[in-house]
Amino acid sequence: MTDRPPTDLLPPVLPEVAAAAVAALPPRLHKRLDATVERLAGVPVGRVDGGVSVDCGAEALVTLTPGPTGAVTEGHQARCSCLLAPRCLHRTAVLVACPVADPATHPDPASAGASSAPDSDGAKPSRTGRTERSAAGRAGQNTAPTKAQRAAAGALWRAASAVLAAGVPAAGAVPQAELLRAAHSARLAGLPRAESAALRAVRGLRAHRERQAGHRLAELVEVLHDLLYVAGRLAAGDPDPALVGILRRAYQPDGTLEVYGVCREPVISANGYAGVVTHLVAADGRRLSFGDVKPGGPERARDCARAVTEMGAVAVNHAVLARGGLRITGTTVSPDGRLGAGKGVRASPLIETDWATGPLAELFARPLAEVVTAQLAADDPEDPIRAGTALVGGDLMVVGAVGDQVLARELAPATDAGPERAPVPDGPVIRLAPADSHPMLAHVANLRRLASRPGLRIRVVGRLDPDRASTLRPLAVGPVPGAATTLRLPTDWHGRADLGYDEIQGNHLPPRDPAAMTEPVLALDADAVAESPLWRVRRLVELAVSGGRRAVVEAARGEGTGLTGPLRRAGFTTAATVASALADESDRRGRDAFGRRTDPDPDRYAWAWLATTAHLAATERELIRSSWDCRGSAPAVRP
Repeated sequence: MTDRPPTDLLPPVLPEVAAAAVAALPPRLHKRLDATVERLAGVPVGRVDGGVSVDCGAEALVTLTPGPTGAVTEGHQARCSCLLAPRCLHRTAVLVACPVADPATHPDPASAGASSAPDSDGAKPSRTGRTERSAAGRAGQNTAPTKAQRAAAGALWRAASAVLAAGVPAAGAVPQAELLRAAHSARLAGLPRAESAALRAVRGLRAHRERQAGHRLAELVEVLHDLLYVAGRLAAGDPDPALVGILRRAYQPDGTLEVYGVCREPVISANGYAGVVTHLVAADGRRLSFGDVKPGGPERARDCARAVTEMGAVAVNHAVLARGGLRITGTTVSPDGRLGAGKGVRASPLIETDWATGPLAELFARPLAEVVTAQLAADDPEDPIRAGTALVGGDLMVVGAVGDQVLARELAPATDAGPERAPVPDGPVIRLAPADSHPMLAHVANLRRLASRPGLRIRVVGRLDPDRASTLRPLAVGPVPGAATTLRLPTDWHGRADLGYDEIQGNHLPPRDPAAMTEPVLALDADAVAESPLWRVRRLVELAVSGGRRAVVEAARGEGTGLTGPLRRAGFTTAATVASALADESDRRGRDAFGRRTDPDPDRYAWAWLATTAHLAATERELIRSSWDCRGSAPAVRP
């Protein structure tokens, strides 16, 4: 794992600033840029008045002085003491090593203008009123992209196609700068979804090249797929307004609200942000949240367990809010359910409630498998990342453990059984996996405690894992009402334990049941995705990203019919077809009028990869949906 200067010491840099620095660098220095960035690993970052300094060697001290937003938003805020500055290798390398700033959070003062002053709820408007109105107007009608939007999308497509063809090892600072420049053009053209995908792709490339902990290649594959999909369709003139996205999710007044706390969720982001989010349910059933997420590391997420956050004139303790409620006046709410913290907000506490009463009980009113299946069948076309992320609740019985996962079965509805409800007949074996395995958080330790009591009945609130068969990421647990073999939590916990913060102890568990302990521990067979030959297609699309086009060529030559044969025999004929097309396209090269081999076409290859990845995602999603089906599609269980 590569050690970099701590992200909380290096300020974020706007994409256009980093891209401009790379563009201004003489071409003869481009090949040395990546090596220089690598040499910055471990270089001390010093504090100076108004910013930070990085010692890049003899007579080369780079100083960064962020603006009021905490980010480097203009080129003159990065200076080097060497004679070649500002077109020097030292300054450019430091800017490339800094985190990529979100332009919505750190606007460029030159283009934001007077209209960028914070709203009453703390949100910032878009950079120009014209682009915001344009996107809002298109939300209800299919209008073809403008010439400028098609040009910006085309630039993004070319940059992303080049990155895909080169692969992560060759996608260094220069290809990343092309993506950042194209992302800036997409922002100016009013394409927020494409811009966001490009910035996430750059962050994913850096995380993979630096081998950052917690980064997964599958996440980078998903981001590149979304970027190519959106850019390709917009460049072709597709009028679907969902491809444009939303410039900002503005907070709207919502009058008086009564909200009740569900649980706290610690947040540790790969982008250098951390904190806590408290999930809430309104009296009318809406799912809301109130967060305190700011730049910082895992320590901040841990320390926010009992943090106090200002909500207007009210100081909100997240530990108290998660187990109580508030009556809020003058509040604002974003379309995705986030509560605003404007100056006009007033709030008074409500009596503490548990999960079994009031609006919170609706979390557990429907069978878990039914709720999850509905989530998997629904998409949010304007924000695909949010699809499948809503909280779900259910009553489960612990049956064993595999690794750091707890195995459980859903209990029959309360109306169909007595206090000690039995599991649903032929229901799926549900995996409870840690929501975050960071050692500073309590998720892993708490799941181990729960797994030590087979037969334990627990009420769970969590989030669906859309990439694994019948898997939940639990955020909080509580006792099942009326059950004897259930949790015995302290009174001041109000019937719930936040798995990221509260530590479940031995006295919170019922006595061990000798009968349950003598039964053989159940172990799961491979899940619905892992036991299918689709792993061959998954390996191919991931290899295309991690190794580039040439790696796909070599893999296809080595496997031959071993790639498509097992897929066709298992009935995945379309997967075999698209995988074969990707393998063929990766090795396709034309000839010019003189018979000489020409460079391969990056567009055809990118479309072939995009088709393969899209089909793979849809097929895996359907397999995962079937794993939750109570009518016989559950994974096999063996003693």
